[in-house]
Formats: sequence, structure tokens, C-alpha cells
Amino acid sequence: MTTKLRADLLLLGITVVWGASFPLMKMVLAYIPAYAYLSIRFLLAALVLAVIFNKNLRRINKRALLYGGIIGLFMFGGMAFQVVGLYTTSASNSGFITGLNVVIVPVISAFLLKKRPDRASTIGIIIAFIGLFFLSGGLNFDFNYGDFLTFLCAICWAFQIIAIDRFTMTEDAPLLAILQLFFVGAASTGLWLTVDAGKPLEINGTVIGIILFTAVLGSALAFGGQTIAQKHTTPTHTALILTAEPVFAVIFAMIIPNAEGITEMPSLSKVVGCLLILAGMLVSELKLGAKKSKDETAERKASA
Repeated sequence: MTTKLRADLLLLGITVVWGASFPLMKMVLAYIPAYAYLSIRFLLAALVLAVIFNKNLRRINKRALLYGGIIGLFMFGGMAFQVVGLYTTSASNSGFITGLNVVIVPVISAFLLKKRPDRASTIGIIIAFIGLFFLSGGLNFDFNYGDFLTFLCAICWAFQIIAIDRFTMTEDAPLLAILQLFFVGAASTGLWLTVDAGKPLEINGTVIGIILFTAVLGSALAFGGQTIAQKHTTPTHTALILTAEPVFAVIFAMIIPNAEGITEMPSLSKVVGCLLILAGMLVSELKLGAKKSKDETAERKASA
């Protein structure tokens, strides 16, 4: 098994865990404030990863702190917008709108490189946004504030994917993973002590279980694995694999009940929207990946 194949399988496994985390996060918000949840989750995740890669901490320097902070800033934006958005949107909607980041990635890359998106990327974006129209209710126009926050989350995740690709070329991947998780936990703690101060906090078996699952599997191992895997693949290929995440989000939303014991059943409009968004992602990413793969591989070798 090649290193690239192992990286792809690791990324695919991560999408399964993240897909399951959407309904779980929706559930835990009924017991614990958003920033309190993020604080506990990511500080615990940083601790777990620091224990696993304790020797890598010796390589810490100012540049690693800067790069880890930048990646952590985008990650914090993604998590904060996502979790707060879950108060007013469904777990399946959150999963699919978050999945739009795989369409946004080539657009941001093209903008930063001063190049216009190619025809496939443009077509993919149009198809995906038509899908978003159906997903948000079609002619009912019930796209809500939570959906808007989740879209901002997708933009942050796109920047996070690009930042990881660039920074792991020169810095230690596990170290950057630890630093980004710690940054998110520290920023969340600050908002917990200010924005969410005084809000009721209920700790029970459900909350503990969800925090452990999302901290260890969904954060420490998942984000750590993503940072390490991206060292052996391209942002485009990473984004393409992550298109599976919203699919798993819908599947798990149908299986895992919320705090009221209710599971989500997608309507025909949502199913059509999901398929269109996924089609848009695939049209954009498959074409762009085939076009740039050789160039990006050469670029990685030159910077190694």
C-alpha cells in the first residue's frame, strides 16, 4: 500500500467521524453552551495529541507558533460558525453547507494565485449553489441565519485546507496539529468566560460521551490525521475526498436522535439539493485535480 493511498484512506475515515459528529454536536448543545463545548473539546484534543507526539514539541519555534496560530484561527472560525449555526439549522443542512468548502477551495486558490477559475470550477460552483437553493427549501426560501453562519464556516474550512497544505511543506505536521488545536481551545475558553459566562451547564453521561468522541476521534485524531495526511496529497485531492463528509452527516442524522429523541428524515428537496451539491463538488474537483496534479506534485518536490 502506497503512502498516498494510506493518506487517502485516512482522510476517508476522518469524513466518517466528522459526518457522525454533526448530529452529536446538535445534541450536546441542548446541555452545554457552544463555546464551553468547544473549549473543553479542543483543549482535551490538544492534550491527547501532545501526549502522543510529545517528542515533536521539541521542534517548536516562532514560525511554527505563527503558522499553527493561522491554521488555528481558520479552524476556530470554522468550528465557531458551525456550532453556533447548529442552534438554528439541522444537522444534515450543516453537513452539506459545510461541504461547500470543497467548491470554495479551488476558487480561493485561484484568487491567491491571480488566476481565474477554469470552466469546470465555474460550472461546479453554479451546480452546487443551485443545490444549496433546493437544500434550503427551494421556493419556500427558508434559508435561515444558522445556514448563513454555516456558510461562513465553509469559507473558513477552505482557508484551513489551503493553509495546512502550504505550512506543512516547511514545518512539522504533528506539531502544527497540536498548536492549531490548542489555539482553538484557548480562543473558545476566552469566549466561554465572556460571551457564554453564566449560561447553564449540564454535565451528564451523554455530554461526557459526546465530548470524548468529538475530542479524541473528531479532533485529536481527525485533525491531527488531516494535517499529517495532507503532507502526502494535494488540497484538491483532500477536498475531493471530504465531499463524502456531508453524505455521512445525512446518514448519521437519520440514525442518531437529537436531545428530544427525534431523528431527521430528509425531504425530496433536500435529497435533490444534496445530490446537486455533491455533483457540483465532483465536477469542480475532479477536473481541477486532473489538471493540476502534476504541477502540484512538482511544486512539492521542489520545496522538499
